[in-house]
Amino acid sequence: MKQHPYRYNKQQWKIFLFLFAALIAAASLLYSNYLVKILSKSERTKAEVWAMSTQSIVTMPDVDDQFISFVYAVRDSLSLPAIITKESGEIIFWRDLDSTKTNIHPKAQDHTSAHLDYDPSYFEKQLIKMKKAHPPIEISLDTGEKWLVYYKESKALMHLRLFPYLQLSLIAIFLAIAYTVFNSIRDSEQNLVWVGMAKEAAHQLGTPISSMMGWLELARATYPGRDNSLLDEMERDVKRLEIVADRFSKIGSTPSLSAHVVYALIADYVTYFRIRTSKRITFELNGDSQIEAMLNVQVFDWIIENLLKNSVNAIDGEGKITINISENIAKEEIFIDISDTGKGIPRSNWETIFQPGYTTRQRGWGLGLSLTKRMVYYHRGQIFVKESEIGKGTTFRIILKSNLRYEPTQIG
Repeated sequence: MKQHPYRYNKQQWKIFLFLFAALIAAASLLYSNYLVKILSKSERTKAEVWAMSTQSIVTMPDVDDQFISFVYAVRDSLSLPAIITKESGEIIFWRDLDSTKTNIHPKAQDHTSAHLDYDPSYFEKQLIKMKKAHPPIEISLDTGEKWLVYYKESKALMHLRLFPYLQLSLIAIFLAIAYTVFNSIRDSEQNLVWVGMAKEAAHQLGTPISSMMGWLELARATYPGRDNSLLDEMERDVKRLEIVADRFSKIGSTPSLSAHVVYALIADYVTYFRIRTSKRITFELNGDSQIEAMLNVQVFDWIIENLLKNSVNAIDGEGKITINISENIAKEEIFIDISDTGKGIPRSNWETIFQPGYTTRQRGWGLGLSLTKRMVYYHRGQIFVKESEIGKGTTFRIILKSNLRYEPTQIG
């Protein structure tokens, strides 16, 4: 297997850009985590100062009022969600929590248990969060009793933790939208180029094909009565060139569909193709010869040609290509199975082979099956690898609707 150089370079650029974006994301997260650690240490210090000030208020009640006022001012300036409990777990003090979950007694000077009614379930949940977040800070009292100070991060620190993920998510969404838009514009421009080239190729082929038809007529007139079997085959090839030119002229346009017998169209091409293929490869066509579908002859012929050529390329030496046509009347579907006894396709590549640029041939462009899929889609059908086994062969399945009545889309 090889890939077209353009596709290979394109993949390299995608990998490079992905790695560059991953590097930016990693750097952003690392720096944010660095800031979070610094602020987390700062909040730990703030919590310890708050605990010490609380301890001073409780253990030094006889200190002058000016000092106590100073301690209160220091403590009140440290805004931090916190809960103080006894060693038994009883809540005796709280700070900066949801005030709607507490009911302070009017005479209370502090939020102590003697004057505090609170929502047990709310404080229990808050305590669980605080215990998971940080180890407690101990306050030792003169009585030998210990209080435990639990705290949680401030809203600013929590937002800082989430900010880089939110920022990267928004950037990723923006880049995805931008990539989709620019990709669509680029594909549209490329399609216009390919359509222009295809129509120009059809136009350029027109003159030599007409000349060749004229030369064939002149040869018949110059040598009448002779065996013209070679001229007949040459004429079939020239007509084939006319069909190819007509195909290219239809790219970018919307060809019409009409009802045709599927078996007859495939049989006609197999007859032409068999003569121009190695005699070591045999062909077999089976199925209902009356099944009809809405088709464009030139486009459908192109589909069969691409698949048969693909099968021939897959066969090394002797082999067989079998075409089975069947119908699922209940679902109004037509199945066309094209099987070969070639080298097979690894299961991991069953989808990849339909992508532009994928090929196993040294001189291939990797456009045959990609174009085939688009032409089948033009008929509102499906194509996929039905089954394949390495060394035994591959079966492609085309599914068409047997009652097609729709407005077709343009090719290309």
